[in-house]
Amino acid sequence: MSDKRPYIGRFAPSPTGPLHLGSLYTALASFLDAKAQLGLWLLRIDDLDTPRNAAGSVDSILKTLDTLGLHWDSSVYFQSDDLDVYHDVLATLQHDKRIYPCICSRKTVTANLTQNASIDAVYPNTCRNNLFPCYAPHALRIKTDDRVICFDDRLQGLISHHLATQHGDFILKRKDHIIAYQFAVVIDDDRQGVNHVVRGMDLLDSTPKQIYIQQILGLSTPAYLHVPVITDDQGFKLSKQTGAQSVALKTPAHVIFKLLNLLKQHPPIALQHTSSAELINWAIAHWNPAALKNVDAITLQSECPHLP
Repeated sequence: MSDKRPYIGRFAPSPTGPLHLGSLYTALASFLDAKAQLGLWLLRIDDLDTPRNAAGSVDSILKTLDTLGLHWDSSVYFQSDDLDVYHDVLATLQHDKRIYPCICSRKTVTANLTQNASIDAVYPNTCRNNLFPCYAPHALRIKTDDRVICFDDRLQGLISHHLATQHGDFILKRKDHIIAYQFAVVIDDDRQGVNHVVRGMDLLDSTPKQIYIQQILGLSTPAYLHVPVITDDQGFKLSKQTGAQSVALKTPAHVIFKLLNLLKQHPPIALQHTSSAELINWAIAHWNPAALKNVDAITLQSECPHLP
Protein backbone atom coordinates (compact mmCIF):
# COMPACT_ATOMS: atom_id res chain seq x y z
CA MET A 1 0.00 0.00 0.00
CA SER A 2 1.45 3.36 -0.96
CA ASP A 3 1.91 6.06 1.63
CA LYS A 4 -0.25 9.06 0.68
CA ARG A 5 0.91 11.22 3.57
CA PRO A 6 2.96 14.32 2.74
CA TYR A 7 6.69 13.62 2.60
CA ILE A 8 8.48 14.48 5.86
CA GLY A 9 12.23 13.96 5.95
CA ARG A 10 14.94 15.03 8.34
CA PHE A 11 18.62 15.59 8.94
CA ALA A 12 19.82 14.71 12.43
CA PRO A 13 23.46 15.63 13.12
CA SER A 14 25.15 15.20 16.49
CA PRO A 15 26.68 18.39 17.92
CA THR A 16 30.16 16.91 18.28
CA GLY A 17 31.90 19.46 16.06
CA PRO A 18 31.44 21.33 12.78
CA LEU A 19 29.87 19.61 9.79
CA HIS A 20 32.38 18.04 7.41
CA LEU A 21 31.94 17.11 3.76
CA GLY A 22 30.61 13.63 4.58
CA SER A 23 27.89 15.05 6.84
CA LEU A 24 26.90 17.65 4.28
CA TYR A 25 26.78 15.04 1.53
CA THR A 26 24.12 13.17 3.51
CA ALA A 27 22.36 16.41 4.41
CA LEU A 28 22.13 17.46 0.77
CA ALA A 29 20.85 14.02 -0.29
CA SER A 30 18.06 14.11 2.29
CA PHE A 31 17.25 17.75 1.47
CA LEU A 32 16.99 17.09 -2.27
CA ASP A 33 14.92 13.95 -1.78
CA ALA A 34 12.43 15.90 0.34
CA LYS A 35 12.22 18.97 -1.87
CA ALA A 36 12.01 16.97 -5.11
CA GLN A 37 8.84 15.45 -3.66
CA LEU A 38 7.49 18.79 -2.38
CA GLY A 39 8.08 17.60 1.16
CA LEU A 40 9.28 19.01 4.46
CA TRP A 41 12.89 18.77 5.59
CA LEU A 42 13.27 18.91 9.36
CA LEU A 43 16.39 19.53 11.39
CA ARG A 44 16.98 17.57 14.58
CA ILE A 45 19.99 17.91 16.86
CA ASP A 46 20.89 14.50 18.28
CA ASP A 47 22.39 15.75 21.52
CA LEU A 48 21.71 12.91 23.94
CA ASP A 49 25.30 11.65 24.05
CA THR A 50 26.36 14.55 26.25
CA PRO A 51 30.02 13.51 26.81
CA ARG A 52 30.62 13.87 23.06
CA ASN A 53 28.83 17.20 22.62
CA ALA A 54 31.16 20.09 21.79
CA ALA A 55 30.50 23.69 22.76
CA GLY A 56 29.53 25.89 19.84
CA SER A 57 28.68 22.96 17.56
CA VAL A 58 24.97 23.70 17.30
CA ASP A 59 25.56 27.29 16.17
CA SER A 60 28.17 26.04 13.71
CA ILE A 61 25.79 23.44 12.25
CA LEU A 62 22.97 25.95 11.82
CA LYS A 63 25.26 28.52 10.24
CA THR A 64 26.76 26.01 7.82
CA LEU A 65 23.39 24.73 6.60
CA ASP A 66 21.99 28.23 6.29
CA THR A 67 25.03 29.54 4.40
CA LEU A 68 24.84 26.66 1.91
CA GLY A 69 21.13 27.28 1.32
CA LEU A 70 19.89 24.11 3.02
CA HIS A 71 17.01 25.75 4.85
CA TRP A 72 15.03 23.55 7.21
CA ASP A 73 11.30 23.66 7.80
CA SER A 74 9.80 24.35 11.23
CA SER A 75 11.83 24.91 14.39
CA VAL A 76 14.95 22.95 15.28
CA TYR A 77 14.19 19.86 17.38
CA PHE A 78 16.53 19.00 20.26
CA GLN A 79 16.46 15.47 21.67
CA SER A 80 17.44 16.72 25.11
CA ASP A 81 14.19 18.70 25.39
CA ASP A 82 12.13 15.51 25.69
CA LEU A 83 14.00 13.14 27.98
CA ASP A 84 10.78 12.26 29.85
CA VAL A 85 9.30 10.84 26.64
CA TYR A 86 12.05 8.23 26.30
CA HIS A 87 11.74 7.22 29.93
CA ASP A 88 7.95 6.92 29.68
CA VAL A 89 8.31 4.50 26.75
CA LEU A 90 10.99 2.54 28.61
CA ALA A 91 8.61 2.26 31.57
CA THR A 92 5.96 0.79 29.26
CA LEU A 93 8.47 -1.70 27.83
CA GLN A 94 9.50 -2.66 31.36
CA HIS A 95 5.88 -3.18 32.35
CA ASP A 96 5.40 -5.41 29.30
CA LYS A 97 8.58 -7.37 30.17
CA ARG A 98 10.17 -6.42 26.86
CA ILE A 99 13.40 -5.14 28.43
CA TYR A 100 15.72 -6.26 31.20
CA PRO A 101 18.60 -4.84 33.23
CA CYS A 102 22.01 -5.91 31.93
CA ILE A 103 24.90 -5.60 34.37
CA CYS A 104 27.55 -6.87 31.95
CA SER A 105 30.50 -4.55 31.45
CA ARG A 106 31.59 -3.62 27.96
CA LYS A 107 34.84 -5.46 28.68
CA THR A 108 32.96 -8.66 29.52
CA VAL A 109 30.78 -8.49 26.41
CA THR A 110 33.76 -7.70 24.19
CA ALA A 111 35.76 -10.59 25.65
CA ASN A 112 32.87 -12.97 25.02
CA LEU A 113 32.46 -11.83 21.43
CA THR A 114 36.22 -12.17 20.86
CA GLN A 115 36.20 -15.72 22.18
CA ASN A 116 33.26 -16.57 19.91
CA ALA A 117 34.51 -14.81 16.81
CA SER A 118 34.01 -17.94 14.71
CA ILE A 119 30.24 -17.94 15.34
CA ASP A 120 27.59 -15.26 15.19
CA ALA A 121 28.97 -12.53 17.44
CA VAL A 122 25.86 -11.40 19.30
CA TYR A 123 25.15 -10.72 22.95
CA PRO A 124 24.82 -14.17 24.64
CA ASN A 125 21.78 -13.17 26.75
CA THR A 126 23.78 -13.47 29.97
CA CYS A 127 21.40 -11.18 31.86
CA ARG A 128 18.15 -12.03 30.07
CA ASN A 129 16.52 -13.48 33.20
CA ASN A 130 17.42 -10.51 35.39
CA LEU A 131 14.46 -8.86 37.10
CA PHE A 132 13.56 -5.34 38.17
CA PRO A 133 14.30 -3.62 40.42
CA CYS A 134 18.03 -3.89 39.83
CA TYR A 135 20.27 -1.92 42.18
CA ALA A 136 23.57 -2.61 40.47
CA PRO A 137 24.68 -0.29 37.65
CA HIS A 138 22.98 -1.59 34.53
CA ALA A 139 22.01 -0.97 30.93
CA LEU A 140 18.57 -1.78 29.54
CA ARG A 141 18.39 -4.36 26.75
CA ILE A 142 15.37 -5.22 24.64
CA LYS A 143 14.52 -8.87 24.12
CA THR A 144 14.60 -9.92 20.49
CA ASP A 145 12.49 -12.76 19.18
CA ASP A 146 12.51 -15.14 16.25
CA ARG A 147 11.05 -12.75 13.68
CA VAL A 148 12.75 -11.83 10.42
CA ILE A 149 12.84 -8.10 9.70
CA CYS A 150 12.50 -7.25 6.01
CA PHE A 151 12.38 -3.88 4.34
CA ASP A 152 12.78 -2.60 0.81
CA ASP A 153 15.41 0.13 0.77
CA ARG A 154 14.74 2.55 -2.08
CA LEU A 155 18.36 2.33 -3.21
CA GLN A 156 19.81 -0.87 -1.73
CA GLY A 157 16.83 -3.13 -2.47
CA LEU A 158 15.38 -5.86 -0.25
CA ILE A 159 17.13 -6.22 3.11
CA SER A 160 16.34 -9.14 5.41
CA HIS A 161 17.76 -9.77 8.89
CA HIS A 162 17.02 -12.46 11.46
CA LEU A 163 17.31 -10.19 14.44
CA ALA A 164 17.97 -12.74 17.19
CA THR A 165 20.84 -14.48 15.42
CA GLN A 166 22.34 -11.50 13.57
CA HIS A 167 22.00 -8.82 16.25
CA GLY A 168 20.75 -10.37 19.48
CA ASP A 169 19.29 -8.41 22.38
CA PHE A 170 20.51 -4.83 22.11
CA ILE A 171 20.78 -1.80 24.37
CA LEU A 172 18.11 0.89 24.62
CA LYS A 173 19.64 2.75 27.56
CA ARG A 174 23.31 2.68 28.41
CA LYS A 175 24.80 2.01 31.81
CA ASP A 176 25.79 5.69 32.04
CA HIS A 177 22.04 6.53 31.79
CA ILE A 178 22.26 7.85 28.22
CA ILE A 179 19.47 6.82 25.85
CA ALA A 180 20.90 4.71 23.02
CA TYR A 181 20.76 5.93 19.43
CA GLN A 182 18.77 2.90 18.19
CA PHE A 183 15.95 3.70 20.58
CA ALA A 184 16.01 7.49 20.48
CA VAL A 185 15.87 7.70 16.69
CA VAL A 186 12.67 5.63 16.59
CA ILE A 187 10.92 7.79 19.17
CA ASP A 188 12.14 11.02 17.55
CA ASP A 189 11.09 10.08 14.03
CA ASP A 190 7.64 9.10 15.25
CA ARG A 191 7.17 12.30 17.26
CA GLN A 192 8.21 14.43 14.29
CA GLY A 193 6.04 12.49 11.84
CA VAL A 194 9.07 11.51 9.75
CA ASN A 195 8.06 9.05 7.03
CA HIS A 196 11.17 9.17 4.81
CA VAL A 197 14.71 8.62 6.08
CA VAL A 198 17.71 9.33 3.85
CA ARG A 199 21.08 8.58 5.46
CA GLY A 200 24.43 6.85 4.95
CA MET A 201 25.05 3.18 4.22
CA ASP A 202 26.95 2.90 7.49
CA LEU A 203 23.56 2.90 9.24
CA LEU A 204 21.97 0.23 7.04
CA ASP A 205 22.60 -2.58 9.55
CA SER A 206 21.01 -0.49 12.31
CA THR A 207 17.72 -0.24 10.44
CA PRO A 208 16.38 -3.74 11.28
CA LYS A 209 16.83 -2.96 14.99
CA GLN A 210 14.91 0.26 14.60
CA ILE A 211 12.13 -1.43 12.63
CA TYR A 212 11.89 -4.05 15.38
CA ILE A 213 11.38 -1.33 17.99
CA GLN A 214 8.77 0.29 15.73
CA GLN A 215 6.92 -3.01 15.48
CA ILE A 216 7.05 -3.65 19.22
CA LEU A 217 5.67 -0.15 19.90
CA GLY A 218 3.10 -0.26 17.10
CA LEU A 219 4.68 2.66 15.23
CA SER A 220 4.81 3.31 11.49
CA THR A 221 7.96 2.41 9.57
CA PRO A 222 9.39 5.15 7.34
CA ALA A 223 10.63 4.57 3.80
CA TYR A 224 14.42 4.23 3.86
CA LEU A 225 17.09 5.25 1.39
CA HIS A 226 20.72 4.59 2.34
CA VAL A 227 23.28 6.41 0.22
CA PRO A 228 26.89 5.21 -0.20
CA VAL A 229 29.40 6.73 2.19
CA ILE A 230 32.28 8.98 1.15
CA THR A 231 35.74 7.59 1.84
CA ASP A 232 39.20 9.13 1.81
CA ASP A 233 42.02 7.83 -0.39
CA GLN A 234 42.81 5.21 2.28
CA GLY A 235 39.30 3.79 2.10
CA PHE A 236 38.15 5.16 5.47
CA LYS A 237 34.74 6.77 5.82
CA LEU A 238 34.94 10.55 6.19
CA SER A 239 34.19 11.24 9.84
CA LYS A 240 35.36 13.31 12.77
CA GLN A 241 37.11 10.19 14.08
CA THR A 242 39.23 9.97 10.91
CA GLY A 243 40.05 13.67 10.99
CA ALA A 244 37.57 14.97 8.41
CA GLN A 245 37.85 18.75 8.26
CA SER A 246 35.06 21.29 8.41
CA VAL A 247 33.92 22.85 5.15
CA ALA A 248 35.05 26.34 4.13
CA LEU A 249 32.01 28.56 3.71
CA LYS A 250 33.59 31.38 1.68
CA THR A 251 32.38 29.81 -1.57
CA PRO A 252 29.11 27.96 -0.80
CA ALA A 253 28.31 27.36 -4.48
CA HIS A 254 31.64 25.58 -4.89
CA VAL A 255 30.76 23.28 -1.97
CA ILE A 256 27.31 22.50 -3.39
CA PHE A 257 28.80 21.80 -6.83
CA LYS A 258 31.28 19.40 -5.28
CA LEU A 259 28.59 17.65 -3.24
CA LEU A 260 26.38 17.21 -6.29
CA ASN A 261 29.24 15.51 -8.11
CA LEU A 262 29.82 13.24 -5.13
CA LEU A 263 26.11 12.36 -5.29
CA LYS A 264 26.65 11.54 -8.99
CA GLN A 265 24.13 14.17 -10.05
CA HIS A 266 26.75 15.80 -12.33
CA PRO A 267 25.48 19.36 -12.75
CA PRO A 268 26.43 21.08 -16.03
CA ILE A 269 29.86 22.71 -15.96
CA ALA A 270 28.10 25.93 -16.95
CA LEU A 271 26.61 26.04 -13.44
CA GLN A 272 29.97 25.79 -11.69
CA HIS A 273 30.18 29.54 -11.16
CA THR A 274 26.53 30.23 -10.43
CA SER A 275 24.99 30.81 -7.00
CA SER A 276 24.30 28.03 -4.52
CA ALA A 277 20.57 28.83 -4.74
CA GLU A 278 20.56 28.28 -8.51
CA LEU A 279 22.54 25.05 -8.12
CA ILE A 280 20.11 23.75 -5.51
CA ASN A 281 17.11 24.62 -7.67
CA TRP A 282 18.69 22.72 -10.56
CA ALA A 283 19.44 19.76 -8.30
CA ILE A 284 15.88 19.58 -6.95
CA ALA A 285 14.49 19.55 -10.48
CA HIS A 286 16.96 16.87 -11.61
CA TRP A 287 17.33 14.79 -8.44
CA ASN A 288 18.06 11.18 -9.40
CA PRO A 289 19.08 8.95 -6.46
CA ALA A 290 19.15 5.95 -8.80
CA ALA A 291 22.52 7.26 -10.02
CA LEU A 292 23.92 5.94 -6.72
CA LYS A 293 22.59 2.42 -7.18
CA ASN A 294 25.08 -0.46 -6.76
CA VAL A 295 27.66 1.90 -5.24
CA ASP A 296 28.90 1.01 -1.74
CA ALA A 297 31.31 3.91 -1.28
CA ILE A 298 32.52 6.99 -3.13
CA THR A 299 36.19 7.93 -2.92
CA LEU A 300 36.52 11.66 -2.49
CA GLN A 301 39.47 12.38 -4.74
CA SER A 302 38.63 9.90 -7.50
CA GLU A 303 35.12 11.31 -7.89
CA CYS A 304 36.11 14.98 -7.71
CA PRO A 305 39.85 15.16 -8.45
CA HIS A 306 39.56 18.69 -9.89
CA LEU A 307 37.72 20.03 -6.87
CA PRO A 308 39.84 20.67 -3.76
